[in-house]
This record gives sequence, C-alpha cells and structure tokens, in this order.
Amino acid sequence: MSGLRSSGPPRPKAPKGPRVALDALMEGTAADPVRRALWLDALEQRLRSHLPPSLAAHARLANVNGAELVFVVDSPVWRARLRLAAPELLEAARRVGLAVTDVAVRTTTRPPETPAPAPRPPKPMSAASRDALQAALASLAIEPAAGARKPKGEAP
Repeated sequence: MSGLRSSGPPRPKAPKGPRVALDALMEGTAADPVRRALWLDALEQRLRSHLPPSLAAHARLANVNGAELVFVVDSPVWRARLRLAAPELLEAARRVGLAVTDVAVRTTTRPPETPAPAPRPPKPMSAASRDALQAALASLAIEPAAGARKPKGEAP
C-alpha cells in the first residue's frame, strides 16, 4: 500500500456558527450559570410589568436569594419607590411560583459621565509650512502622457 492510511469512513465536518457554540455552552454543568441568567432575565420581564413605568426604567432584578428578591436601582429615590411597590412585586412573584417573602433593594452609583472635550480651533499655518506643503504636493504631481486630455480649466 502507498503512504495513504484509511481509518474508516471520512468524518463529517463539524458545523460552525453561533448555534453550535450556544448548544455546546448549554451542555452539562457548565451551563448552570447561563441557565440561571436566562431564568433571571425571564423572571425580570414578568415582574417588570408590575412596576410603575417610571420606576421600571430604573430598577433591575439582580437575583433571587432564597426567599428574597434582590433588585438594583440607580438612585436612593428609586430605592424608596421600589420599597413602596414591594408588596405587589411579592404577590406577582408568588403567582409565578416563587416562595419569596422579602424584597431587598441595592443602590448603585453610575460612573460619572465625563463631558467631551471642547474642540480646539485649528492653528494657523505659517507661510514657511504652507510653501513646504505646496512644494511637496508639486513634487508628487505626475506629468500627463503625450496625447492625454488635460482636465477642464487647466491651461494648455
């Protein structure tokens, strides 16, 4: 036999793409954090409808810790408003099947937004710089081939 080896039928090529990567991610115990994150996101979507619209934009379900719903808000004002909405949230969570008895609210601080620097006005070009730039541009100019048309507006 020549240098070719055959170990059976050719292997099919492994499919590629995001779906395959997602399927691989969702296999085994490594997928537990991903499943939990997806579950928390779905639960948040269900509970969000029980919040006043102005509060819903500032509150996010962060965790379900035993019998406690943990929310994160972006200022103390929204923390107080979420505490007022806690009884309705607890009732909604119980209707979904969670055995929760309390709502914890954590306040985060947003990183301070730095204003964009003001655009600086361009510095005027000196006469020497202007002359050097024009000389450099002139040295790059290509002589037109014999018989080539000249652009409009250019002297013959």
